[in-house]
Amino acid sequence: MSPTERWQAVLARDRRFDGAFVYAVRSTGIYCRPSCASRRPRRTQVTFFPIPEAAEREGFRACRRCHPARTNGSDPAVALVREACQAIAAGEPLRGDTRRLARAFKRVLGVTPRAYAEARRVSRFKQELKRRKQVSPALYEAGYGSSSRVYERTHAHLGMTPAKYARGGAGVGIAYVTVPTSLGRLLVAATERGVCRVALGDNAGALEQDLLAEFPDARVVQDKSGKVHGWVTLILAYLDGREPDLDLPLDIRATAFQRRVWQELQKIPFGQTRTYGDVARRIGTPKATRAVAQACANNPVALVIPCHRVVRKDGDLGGYRWGVDRKRMLLSNESQDMQRLDAETPSGLDV
Repeated sequence: MSPTERWQAVLARDRRFDGAFVYAVRSTGIYCRPSCASRRPRRTQVTFFPIPEAAEREGFRACRRCHPARTNGSDPAVALVREACQAIAAGEPLRGDTRRLARAFKRVLGVTPRAYAEARRVSRFKQELKRRKQVSPALYEAGYGSSSRVYERTHAHLGMTPAKYARGGAGVGIAYVTVPTSLGRLLVAATERGVCRVALGDNAGALEQDLLAEFPDARVVQDKSGKVHGWVTLILAYLDGREPDLDLPLDIRATAFQRRVWQELQKIPFGQTRTYGDVARRIGTPKATRAVAQACANNPVALVIPCHRVVRKDGDLGGYRWGVDRKRMLLSNESQDMQRLDAETPSGLDV
């Protein structure tokens, strides 16, 4: 199912899809089954996961109203993966056919059991850091044997040192700018290391609240230095068709699988598209189409990582974190800009 189809199932509270996926709401930190009777959130706040354990790995809690973890659906691979995820969470050894289990993991989650276990450990470490506010207790609670291993394995996921993350981003400066565009409001935010958020929305207030949600104790201020404005100028030039390549320094957190997907997305040429299956094959996991779609949905820097250039095999646009209408407009504009650039290039010249 595409993100659009999943969202339609959620809007319809369609019980046929209970067990096929769950949806999580970033503003509440809760995940539900599609048929849940709770009030529907804004689409921009929703992330989809193939199984409840994947949502819990990212720190979401099960809804007490619909109890989404109590259904497996009809897919035996899903049941197998869920059983293994529960064993990993309990610290128990995995049993059975390891090759079959690895194939099931890659199809359902897009990663190997080992990669899932490591990602879950990092997620547990992040949760413990937020709860305990100290590195050492969180380190051992998450199952790490030494502090050096923690810094080596988690820095790329956190985007900062564990100590700073534990303080909710305290001491980290984030400057941001919001400007109007043809696609609505654009927010660009950056740390001293690079751009950490590029988002599109209907109003500046909602974009700012989303920015504050991850690190409530960071120093989040409107940019007055002009540094972020410089990057905004480049993004606006892209939207106007004057800058086809966006190569900005980034400071973003990601799992290993997300990084592989996002790096592949940055290779898609301006004005072209790839299918979710194309991307899955190019990163060496041909059956991880759903996981690729999920990585696209979690992209924190719109346009810079061009997830809008990924579509479904049948030509349908699929989903888009910032709205399918914006995705359609972006692809249309890129196509027109490419035609214009081709017309302006003198024949016989290589550029």
